[in-house]
Amino acid sequence: MLDKLTEVERRFERVQDRLLDPDIVSDPKEMRSLGKERAVLEPIVGVIREYKSTLQQIEEAEELLGDSEMKEFAQSELDELKPKVPDLEAQLKIMLLPKDPNDDKNVIIEIRPAAGGDEAGLFSAELFRMYTRYAERIGWKYEVIEFEETGIGGANRVVFSINADGAFSQLKHESGVHRVQRVPATETGGRIHTSTATVAVMPEAEETEIEINANDLEISTFRSSSAGGQHMQKNETAIRIVHKPSGIVVTCQDERSQQQNKLRAMSVLRTKLVEAEQERAAAERGEMRRGQIGTGDRSEKIRTYNFPQDRITDHRIGLTVHGVPMVMDGDMQRIIDALVQEHQARLLAEDENAN
Repeated sequence: MLDKLTEVERRFERVQDRLLDPDIVSDPKEMRSLGKERAVLEPIVGVIREYKSTLQQIEEAEELLGDSEMKEFAQSELDELKPKVPDLEAQLKIMLLPKDPNDDKNVIIEIRPAAGGDEAGLFSAELFRMYTRYAERIGWKYEVIEFEETGIGGANRVVFSINADGAFSQLKHESGVHRVQRVPATETGGRIHTSTATVAVMPEAEETEIEINANDLEISTFRSSSAGGQHMQKNETAIRIVHKPSGIVVTCQDERSQQQNKLRAMSVLRTKLVEAEQERAAAERGEMRRGQIGTGDRSEKIRTYNFPQDRITDHRIGLTVHGVPMVMDGDMQRIIDALVQEHQARLLAEDENAN
């Protein structure tokens, strides 16, 4: 393990040296890449150095145990230092796990109603608010790409991006079917209804990740009908792009200009094409997992929001929390943390089994 830790330190020092290289300073793209790598390595190196320092101090204290005058002091030092070692080792094991290359990326999230009619549309709009409130709480920026409203304040489809380092690492486990149980506003008899909405969380693709042939695109414009576009009803600022080879259709109508809408729509298209390619490659390797969304049937759920019992249950990890209103207002870090920890524990188990 110490050899691995030393190599991480060396890599960090090489990155530091390259950042000071005059040739690199004049290359903004390389500077960004190295800056991101340094940001990832720096906290790991901090723990590595603390771990090595602790081991060194333990060794020195043990040498003093043979000295009658220093024995009591040395034992006191050992009693303080030795309990730190397992905690630091556990921390390092997690930090050194294979990293998902998408973890540091921005995300594009798509929410759609599934089973449940109007109530599913209302729930979709509330999920959108939950994620954007979460982003606001922790200082992340988000942009609405498309919001297709229903007549009663729900959403037929919502697409938005969250722009923050590490957004995908925190939100990737949100993909799947979300189920709500409550008495909907549209119900006059007081009966509890069950509805579902689907959430897809995708790492935002960069321009260099995929090449799109302009001849494969069918681009059209239309008048914005979104809430954010009411000031431009007279102009066709909204954009619809059809990628003819794949049949993927994306629209964007919440930006103020046609050009801005086109740029955001192209970003969504790139992301969806990369996602489709990754799914295809996984299928070829015989490792095709079930899709993030499935059919949207009530039985295909990852989480249930039970309003009458004030309970939210994540079925994948058996987690139950209370305080539905707070979670729906974006106070969902405890759920996200539990999912991340479960994911890390599974990776640790796989790593130990492999060794």
